[in-house]
Amino acid sequence: MSPEITSQLAPTGVLRAGINLGNFLLVTGRTPEGDPDGVSPDMARTIAGRLGVPVKLVPFARPSEIADAAGTGAWDIALIGAEPQRAAKIAFTAAYCEIEATYLVPPGSSITAMEQVDRKGLRICSSAGAAYTLWLERNIKQAELVLVPGGGAAAFQKFRDDKMEVYAGLRPGLISDVEALPGARILDGQFMAVQQAIGTARENAAGAAFLRDFVEEAKSSGLVARLIEMHKVRGLSVAPAA
Repeated sequence: MSPEITSQLAPTGVLRAGINLGNFLLVTGRTPEGDPDGVSPDMARTIAGRLGVPVKLVPFARPSEIADAAGTGAWDIALIGAEPQRAAKIAFTAAYCEIEATYLVPPGSSITAMEQVDRKGLRICSSAGAAYTLWLERNIKQAELVLVPGGGAAAFQKFRDDKMEVYAGLRPGLISDVEALPGARILDGQFMAVQQAIGTARENAAGAAFLRDFVEEAKSSGLVARLIEMHKVRGLSVAPAA
């Protein structure tokens, strides 16, 4: 391993990996020691093994908090959705896995298709700072986008309490949400797929190149698929080659 790569990705001698605890597909539990466990923590552990350094998982409640901490020294690599707003400070790999994002509509809704959502007079409720919400902020033109802090549970509660017309979220989570709202429906298709990637500070050119190569190898070798199977995750797909 090149000393330059190690010095960029583990300047303290430890690989500090920012982990999004809010993603229930990528963080599915805890180790006996109490550390986050799941696909993204295992990806971080594998990277540390390649570098020959220990790993320290740095937990964050939401992906927006990880992105906001870019450049502060809180983490060396971050495992979050790659979005243009975040890429201003973070050099991302291609995605190693994808999560489908779509809409849920309440009982009795006349909305039956994706193209009917972005219309005047409709309110789309979504979790503030989520990768799919950032996409909505760039692409929704007619409907009102209501951003709710505090994660998906808070956003879904706001959607229900205020009787909004549309709720945006990750399909695996919506499958659970729809059971709590009899008569609600999840629309077919997707408005985007969250590209879960690995990032580092933009100035870490050698480290970023190493991470890009690692992700492509992790996909082609079957590592990502094995981690998804090992952690019994439904709704997570291996991303295509870059």
